[in-house]
Amino acid sequence: MPSILIIGGGLAGLFTALKLSPTPCTVLSPKPLGIGASSAWAQGGVAAAILPGDSADSHVSDTVIAGAGLVDEAVTRGMAMEASARIHDLLDYGVPFDRDLEGKLVTSREAAHSQARIVRVRGDMAGAKIMEALIATVRATPSITVIENASATRLIVESGRVVGAEIVHDGKVLAARADTVVLATGGIGHLYAVTTNPVEASGQGLGMAALAGALIRDPEFVQFHPTALDIGRDPAPLATEALRGEGAWLVNRAGHRFMFDHHRDGELAPRDVVARGVLAEINAGRGAFLDCRVAIGAHFAEKFPTVYAACRGAGIDPVTQVVPIAPAQHYHMGGVLTDAQGQTSLPGLYAVGEVASTGVHGANRLASNSLLEAVVFAARAAAALKEHDAEAVVLSPCATQSVPEADGEGARFQAIRTAMQQKVGVLRDGEGLASALIAIHEALASAVSPNGCNALVAAELVTIGALLRHESRGGHFRTDFPLAQSPARHTVFTLHQARSSVA
Repeated sequence: MPSILIIGGGLAGLFTALKLSPTPCTVLSPKPLGIGASSAWAQGGVAAAILPGDSADSHVSDTVIAGAGLVDEAVTRGMAMEASARIHDLLDYGVPFDRDLEGKLVTSREAAHSQARIVRVRGDMAGAKIMEALIATVRATPSITVIENASATRLIVESGRVVGAEIVHDGKVLAARADTVVLATGGIGHLYAVTTNPVEASGQGLGMAALAGALIRDPEFVQFHPTALDIGRDPAPLATEALRGEGAWLVNRAGHRFMFDHHRDGELAPRDVVARGVLAEINAGRGAFLDCRVAIGAHFAEKFPTVYAACRGAGIDPVTQVVPIAPAQHYHMGGVLTDAQGQTSLPGLYAVGEVASTGVHGANRLASNSLLEAVVFAARAAAALKEHDAEAVVLSPCATQSVPEADGEGARFQAIRTAMQQKVGVLRDGEGLASALIAIHEALASAVSPNGCNALVAAELVTIGALLRHESRGGHFRTDFPLAQSPARHTVFTLHQARSSVA
């Protein structure tokens, strides 16, 4: 019988496993479940047109506009139509979404949404509470085998088909052979010096898929959250967009609400516009701050406990003080190219969640569509794989029994993170991108650890995609090519093709 291996213990991976039940599967998690998953850090919530007055059509329209010409409208419509069913799945798994006194779900509005359609938990705790509920359900589901503290380092490909992965578990290198592998490894945040993502989000899945020969789409489109707390922490704590949805202002040191100088929607402009506006104030020496004193005030601790705790930990009282902010890498719109069921270009390999490029985010993700995309496409992948019986994944020793020493790689990778932040960040130009690519190739030449190579390949893909795109669109802004080209086009290449294009 076939076997199913899911690489990643975040929302997309766990939801896939649950929707597969009672079909057996094995989930690999690099840390104990819930630790190191970006899903658990998500503050805003899940976007879903579920209330009267809203519609899937409206949700699709908002997504298409935000995506700057590169959203697959048909795929997005399917996602929006399935949103209600997936919200009810999460409720069935025990997620305590906010409700009003009549028991109806409470929704909020976020930037670039025309309606209040974000389903939340206690203001800014959606990700943590969703993961808490799913982890409990997974641990109680007999068909799911969880192997914690296990990191995949390489996809095993035979005759053009993915047949498993090499993993490191308890210091041993093992082969986990499977008929189907589902990548659910998350994003690329720690390729950047300033990010809201956990350390584990370093592009491992993207790098592994590219090295195996998978098609990659639009890797240059990186979303920077405009309101990370600028308090010197790595990762940078996030100040959820829901704060601005509730009426919080963005001001400079003089108290000026600068976003209306950049966009008619002010603080609720698309994220890429807000990120550039915030960066402009910082670069001009005027500073950028989130002012919640009027809109949230004394209710801050109750309505947004996660952000409140982060502020207080830094000695800031957001009830009475403005909060220093800076743009931080937050989400990757590009990824491993998939179809509407999560199948990649490689037989035997599926991808779900942030590592995948499904077509719903385009050049700029609409706020809170990420959690929705994760559960919708996880359910679709599970439905495609559930048609067949399956057995447990078998682990066996590899010929290589030890992980290569990586002396000095940590310092070299930190230098790459700085280069990515400065040259492949909110603002880009050809000279800076070419310089970053040289640094990445030099680091790759001396890299020995599999995880280090995977991360550097992911950085290489982002940089080459940005170097080849001679325009500005969505999350990709070239100061030397500030205008968008027509028609909009995708970047689609294999790693070999990407390297050949800049050779």
